[in-house]
Amino acid sequence: MSHQLPDVQATSPDVTVGLSQVGVTGVEKLVKIAREDDRPIVLTAEFEVFVDLPSWRKGADMSRNMEVIDEILEDATRDEAYRVEEVCGEAAERLLEKHEYTSCAEVSMEAEFMRREQTPASDRETQHTVDIIASATATDEGTREEIGAEVTGMTVCPCSQGMSAARAKQTLEDLGVEEGTITQFLEEVPQPGHSQRGHATLTVEAGGDPDIDLNDVIDIARDSMSARIYNLAKRPDEDHMTYEAHADAKFVEDCVRSMAEGVVDEFDHLPNDAVITMKQSNDESIHQHNAHAERVVEMATLRGEVNGDGK
Repeated sequence: MSHQLPDVQATSPDVTVGLSQVGVTGVEKLVKIAREDDRPIVLTAEFEVFVDLPSWRKGADMSRNMEVIDEILEDATRDEAYRVEEVCGEAAERLLEKHEYTSCAEVSMEAEFMRREQTPASDRETQHTVDIIASATATDEGTREEIGAEVTGMTVCPCSQGMSAARAKQTLEDLGVEEGTITQFLEEVPQPGHSQRGHATLTVEAGGDPDIDLNDVIDIARDSMSARIYNLAKRPDEDHMTYEAHADAKFVEDCVRSMAEGVVDEFDHLPNDAVITMKQSNDESIHQHNAHAERVVEMATLRGEVNGDGK
Protein backbone atom coordinates (compact mmCIF):
# COMPACT_ATOMS: atom_id res chain seq x y z
CA MET A 1 0.00 0.00 0.00
CA SER A 2 1.38 3.41 -0.96
CA HIS A 3 1.57 6.21 1.55
CA GLN A 4 1.57 9.87 0.64
CA LEU A 5 4.43 11.69 2.29
CA PRO A 6 3.49 14.74 4.36
CA ASP A 7 4.09 18.16 2.81
CA VAL A 8 6.24 19.53 5.60
CA GLN A 9 7.06 22.70 3.68
CA ALA A 10 3.39 23.73 3.69
CA THR A 11 3.13 23.58 7.50
CA SER A 12 3.49 26.54 9.83
CA PRO A 13 6.99 27.50 10.99
CA ASP A 14 7.96 27.72 14.63
CA VAL A 15 8.81 31.40 14.14
CA THR A 16 6.25 33.19 11.96
CA VAL A 17 8.55 35.56 10.08
CA GLY A 18 8.26 36.08 6.33
CA LEU A 19 11.34 35.81 4.09
CA SER A 20 12.11 38.03 1.11
CA GLN A 21 14.16 35.45 -0.79
CA VAL A 22 14.16 31.67 -0.69
CA GLY A 23 15.55 29.62 -3.53
CA VAL A 24 18.59 28.13 -5.20
CA THR A 25 21.93 29.47 -6.41
CA GLY A 26 24.68 28.13 -8.61
CA VAL A 27 22.38 26.58 -11.24
CA GLU A 28 24.50 26.14 -14.37
CA LYS A 29 22.93 25.86 -17.82
CA LEU A 30 23.94 26.20 -21.45
CA VAL A 31 21.93 28.96 -23.12
CA LYS A 32 21.89 29.71 -26.85
CA ILE A 33 21.23 33.26 -27.98
CA ALA A 34 20.02 33.46 -31.58
CA ARG A 35 21.62 35.90 -34.07
CA GLU A 36 20.45 36.91 -37.52
CA ASP A 37 22.49 35.35 -40.34
CA ASP A 38 25.02 33.90 -37.92
CA ARG A 39 25.55 30.99 -35.59
CA PRO A 40 23.97 31.33 -32.15
CA ILE A 41 26.01 32.50 -29.19
CA VAL A 42 26.41 29.69 -26.66
CA LEU A 43 26.76 30.80 -23.05
CA THR A 44 27.59 28.83 -19.94
CA ALA A 45 25.33 30.67 -17.53
CA GLU A 46 24.92 30.51 -13.78
CA PHE A 47 21.46 31.26 -12.40
CA GLU A 48 19.98 32.25 -9.06
CA VAL A 49 16.26 31.66 -8.52
CA PHE A 50 14.26 33.08 -5.62
CA VAL A 51 10.68 33.52 -4.44
CA ASP A 52 9.43 35.29 -1.36
CA LEU A 53 7.90 33.26 1.45
CA PRO A 54 4.98 34.33 3.67
CA SER A 55 5.27 34.12 7.43
CA TRP A 56 2.73 31.31 7.69
CA ARG A 57 4.61 28.85 5.46
CA LYS A 58 7.56 26.79 6.66
CA GLY A 59 9.37 26.36 3.33
CA ALA A 60 9.36 26.88 -0.43
CA ASP A 61 9.03 24.11 -3.00
CA MET A 62 12.66 23.76 -4.03
CA SER A 63 11.95 20.91 -6.41
CA ARG A 64 9.28 23.00 -8.15
CA ASN A 65 11.74 25.88 -8.52
CA MET A 66 14.23 23.56 -10.16
CA GLU A 67 11.56 22.06 -12.40
CA VAL A 68 10.49 25.45 -13.69
CA ILE A 69 14.01 26.75 -14.28
CA ASP A 70 14.97 23.51 -16.02
CA GLU A 71 11.93 23.69 -18.29
CA ILE A 72 12.40 27.28 -19.38
CA LEU A 73 16.16 27.07 -19.84
CA GLU A 74 15.95 23.84 -21.78
CA ASP A 75 13.38 25.52 -24.05
CA ALA A 76 15.71 28.47 -24.51
CA THR A 77 18.59 26.18 -25.40
CA ARG A 78 16.56 24.29 -27.99
CA ASP A 79 14.80 27.20 -29.65
CA GLU A 80 17.66 29.73 -29.82
CA ALA A 81 15.01 32.42 -29.52
CA TYR A 82 15.65 34.32 -26.34
CA ARG A 83 17.64 37.33 -25.24
CA VAL A 84 19.22 36.58 -21.88
CA GLU A 85 16.98 38.97 -19.98
CA GLU A 86 13.92 37.35 -21.57
CA VAL A 87 15.05 33.96 -20.29
CA CYS A 88 15.09 35.40 -16.79
CA GLY A 89 11.75 37.16 -17.30
CA GLU A 90 9.86 34.13 -18.47
CA ALA A 91 11.33 31.96 -15.73
CA ALA A 92 10.32 34.52 -13.09
CA GLU A 93 6.78 34.75 -14.45
CA ARG A 94 6.38 30.97 -14.44
CA LEU A 95 7.72 30.78 -10.89
CA LEU A 96 5.15 33.34 -9.80
CA GLU A 97 2.38 31.41 -11.55
CA LYS A 98 3.29 28.05 -10.05
CA HIS A 99 3.73 29.23 -6.45
CA GLU A 100 0.32 30.32 -5.21
CA TYR A 101 1.78 31.66 -1.93
CA THR A 102 4.38 33.85 -3.68
CA SER A 103 4.02 37.57 -4.45
CA CYS A 104 7.47 38.07 -5.97
CA ALA A 105 9.79 35.85 -8.02
CA GLU A 106 13.36 36.76 -9.00
CA VAL A 107 15.72 35.14 -11.49
CA SER A 108 19.24 36.38 -12.17
CA MET A 109 21.96 35.14 -14.48
CA GLU A 110 25.65 35.71 -15.06
CA ALA A 111 27.65 34.41 -17.99
CA GLU A 112 30.98 34.95 -19.69
CA PHE A 113 30.68 36.32 -23.21
CA MET A 114 33.49 36.56 -25.80
CA ARG A 115 33.48 39.20 -28.56
CA ARG A 116 35.79 39.34 -31.54
CA GLU A 117 37.56 42.59 -32.36
CA GLN A 118 40.64 44.05 -34.04
CA THR A 119 43.64 45.38 -32.14
CA PRO A 120 43.87 49.17 -32.37
CA ALA A 121 47.24 49.59 -34.13
CA SER A 122 48.40 46.24 -35.57
CA ASP A 123 44.86 45.36 -36.74
CA ARG A 124 45.13 41.76 -35.56
CA GLU A 125 42.00 39.75 -34.80
CA THR A 126 41.54 38.96 -31.13
CA GLN A 127 38.80 38.41 -28.53
CA HIS A 128 37.85 40.09 -25.30
CA THR A 129 35.87 38.79 -22.35
CA VAL A 130 32.70 40.37 -20.97
CA ASP A 131 30.67 39.31 -17.94
CA ILE A 132 26.99 39.48 -18.85
CA ILE A 133 24.49 40.34 -16.10
CA ALA A 134 20.76 39.70 -16.54
CA SER A 135 17.84 39.48 -14.14
CA ALA A 136 14.08 39.75 -13.85
CA THR A 137 11.58 40.37 -11.07
CA ALA A 138 7.97 39.27 -11.54
CA THR A 139 5.06 40.44 -9.36
CA ASP A 140 1.31 40.72 -9.84
CA GLU A 141 1.94 44.24 -11.17
CA GLY A 142 4.16 43.02 -13.99
CA THR A 143 7.72 42.03 -14.81
CA ARG A 144 10.85 44.16 -14.86
CA GLU A 145 13.93 42.88 -16.65
CA GLU A 146 17.55 43.98 -16.41
CA ILE A 147 20.45 43.54 -18.82
CA GLY A 148 24.02 44.71 -18.49
CA ALA A 149 27.69 43.89 -18.46
CA GLU A 150 30.92 44.23 -16.51
CA VAL A 151 34.03 45.04 -18.56
CA THR A 152 37.68 45.77 -17.86
CA GLY A 153 39.76 48.67 -19.07
CA MET A 154 42.53 51.07 -18.06
CA THR A 155 42.47 54.37 -16.21
CA VAL A 156 45.16 56.95 -15.41
CA CYS A 157 45.04 59.22 -12.35
CA PRO A 158 44.74 62.92 -13.34
CA CYS A 159 46.23 64.06 -10.00
CA SER A 160 49.38 61.96 -10.42
CA GLN A 161 49.64 63.07 -14.03
CA GLY A 162 49.34 66.71 -13.01
CA MET A 163 52.32 66.38 -10.66
CA SER A 164 54.36 64.77 -13.43
CA ALA A 165 53.45 67.58 -15.82
CA ALA A 166 54.53 70.18 -13.25
CA ARG A 167 57.87 68.41 -12.80
CA ALA A 168 58.39 68.21 -16.57
CA LYS A 169 57.56 71.92 -16.97
CA GLN A 170 60.02 72.92 -14.26
CA THR A 171 62.76 70.74 -15.75
CA LEU A 172 62.27 72.19 -19.23
CA GLU A 173 62.32 75.74 -17.82
CA ASP A 174 65.59 74.98 -16.01
CA LEU A 175 67.02 73.77 -19.33
CA GLY A 176 66.15 77.09 -20.92
CA VAL A 177 63.35 75.87 -23.19
CA GLU A 178 61.00 78.63 -24.32
CA GLU A 179 57.58 78.84 -22.65
CA GLY A 180 55.68 78.37 -25.91
CA THR A 181 57.65 75.25 -26.74
CA ILE A 182 57.06 73.84 -23.26
CA THR A 183 53.32 74.41 -23.56
CA GLN A 184 53.18 72.78 -27.00
CA PHE A 185 55.24 69.80 -25.83
CA LEU A 186 53.04 69.16 -22.79
CA GLU A 187 49.89 69.40 -24.94
CA GLU A 188 51.19 66.86 -27.45
CA VAL A 189 52.97 64.44 -25.11
CA PRO A 190 50.80 63.33 -22.14
CA GLN A 191 52.85 63.02 -18.99
CA PRO A 192 52.95 59.85 -16.86
CA GLY A 193 50.45 59.13 -14.13
CA HIS A 194 49.87 56.00 -12.10
CA SER A 195 47.52 53.65 -13.91
CA GLN A 196 44.91 51.16 -12.78
CA ARG A 197 42.96 48.28 -14.23
CA GLY A 198 39.38 49.45 -14.14
CA HIS A 199 36.14 47.47 -13.89
CA ALA A 200 33.06 49.20 -15.29
CA THR A 201 29.56 47.81 -14.68
CA LEU A 202 26.52 49.12 -16.53
CA THR A 203 23.00 47.71 -16.33
CA VAL A 204 19.57 48.88 -17.51
CA GLU A 205 16.32 47.75 -15.89
CA ALA A 206 12.89 48.47 -17.34
CA GLY A 207 9.32 47.23 -17.35
CA GLY A 208 8.94 44.35 -19.77
CA ASP A 209 12.44 44.23 -21.20
CA PRO A 210 14.90 47.06 -21.92
CA ASP A 211 14.83 48.07 -25.59
CA ILE A 212 18.61 48.12 -25.97
CA ASP A 213 21.41 46.18 -27.65
CA LEU A 214 23.80 44.45 -25.24
CA ASN A 215 26.70 45.32 -27.54
CA ASP A 216 25.93 49.02 -27.06
CA VAL A 217 25.97 48.55 -23.29
CA ILE A 218 29.38 46.90 -23.54
CA ASP A 219 30.79 49.67 -25.74
CA ILE A 220 29.54 52.46 -23.46
CA ALA A 221 31.12 50.77 -20.43
CA ARG A 222 34.45 50.17 -22.19
CA ASP A 223 34.66 53.71 -23.54
CA SER A 224 33.92 55.26 -20.15
CA MET A 225 37.47 54.53 -18.97
CA SER A 226 40.73 56.13 -20.09
CA ALA A 227 41.43 53.43 -22.67
CA ARG A 228 40.28 50.02 -23.83
CA ILE A 229 42.55 47.06 -23.22
CA TYR A 230 43.03 44.02 -25.45
CA ASN A 231 43.92 40.36 -24.95
CA LEU A 232 46.42 40.53 -27.80
CA ALA A 233 48.79 43.51 -27.94
CA LYS A 234 51.76 43.90 -30.24
CA ARG A 235 54.20 46.73 -29.50
CA PRO A 236 52.28 49.29 -31.63
CA ASP A 237 49.10 48.33 -29.74
CA GLU A 238 50.83 48.77 -26.38
CA ASP A 239 52.01 52.22 -27.45
CA HIS A 240 48.49 53.08 -28.66
CA MET A 241 46.82 52.02 -25.39
CA THR A 242 49.41 53.79 -23.22
CA TYR A 243 49.10 57.03 -25.18
CA GLU A 244 45.29 56.93 -25.31
CA ALA A 245 45.02 56.28 -21.58
CA HIS A 246 47.36 59.13 -20.62
CA ALA A 247 45.69 61.47 -23.10
CA ASP A 248 42.36 60.89 -21.31
CA ALA A 249 43.21 60.57 -17.63
CA LYS A 250 40.12 59.98 -15.47
CA PHE A 251 39.23 59.68 -11.83
CA VAL A 252 36.94 56.83 -10.84
CA GLU A 253 34.15 59.42 -10.57
CA ASP A 254 34.81 60.60 -14.12
CA CYS A 255 34.26 57.08 -15.45
CA VAL A 256 30.77 56.86 -13.92
CA ARG A 257 29.88 60.26 -15.32
CA SER A 258 31.18 59.22 -18.74
CA MET A 259 28.91 56.17 -18.58
CA ALA A 260 26.00 58.45 -17.70
CA GLU A 261 26.67 60.61 -20.73
CA GLY A 262 26.92 57.55 -22.97
CA VAL A 263 23.64 56.14 -21.69
CA VAL A 264 21.74 59.36 -22.40
CA ASP A 265 23.32 59.72 -25.85
CA GLU A 266 22.68 56.11 -26.89
CA PHE A 267 19.52 55.18 -24.95
CA ASP A 268 17.53 58.40 -24.74
CA HIS A 269 14.47 56.44 -25.95
CA LEU A 270 14.27 54.54 -22.65
CA PRO A 271 11.20 55.21 -20.48
CA ASN A 272 11.50 57.65 -17.60
CA ASP A 273 11.23 54.90 -14.98
CA ALA A 274 14.04 52.77 -16.43
CA VAL A 275 16.68 52.27 -13.73
CA ILE A 276 20.32 52.75 -14.72
CA THR A 277 23.10 51.29 -12.56
CA MET A 278 26.63 52.52 -13.20
CA LYS A 279 29.65 51.36 -11.19
CA GLN A 280 33.39 51.84 -11.54
CA SER A 281 36.02 50.07 -9.44
CA ASN A 282 39.75 50.61 -9.96
CA ASP A 283 42.51 48.26 -8.81
CA GLU A 284 44.96 50.86 -7.55
CA SER A 285 48.60 50.39 -8.55
CA ILE A 286 50.30 52.53 -5.87
CA HIS A 287 47.86 52.03 -3.00
CA GLN A 288 46.77 48.97 -1.06
CA HIS A 289 43.15 50.07 -1.30
CA ASN A 290 40.92 50.28 -4.38
CA ALA A 291 38.75 53.16 -5.59
CA HIS A 292 35.01 52.85 -6.22
CA ALA A 293 32.16 55.08 -7.42
CA GLU A 294 28.61 54.31 -8.49
CA ARG A 295 25.20 55.76 -9.26
CA VAL A 296 21.77 54.14 -9.40
CA VAL A 297 19.22 56.47 -10.97
CA GLU A 298 16.01 56.58 -12.98
CA MET A 299 16.36 57.58 -16.62
CA ALA A 300 14.31 60.76 -16.26
CA THR A 301 16.62 62.09 -13.55
CA LEU A 302 19.76 61.04 -15.39
CA ARG A 303 18.56 62.63 -18.64
CA GLY A 304 17.89 65.90 -16.83
CA GLU A 305 21.29 65.95 -15.12
CA VAL A 306 23.29 65.13 -18.24
CA ASN A 307 21.36 67.72 -20.27
CA GLY A 308 21.98 70.37 -17.66
CA ASP A 309 18.60 70.36 -15.95
CA GLY A 310 19.79 68.64 -12.75
CA LYS A 311 20.58 70.34 -9.48
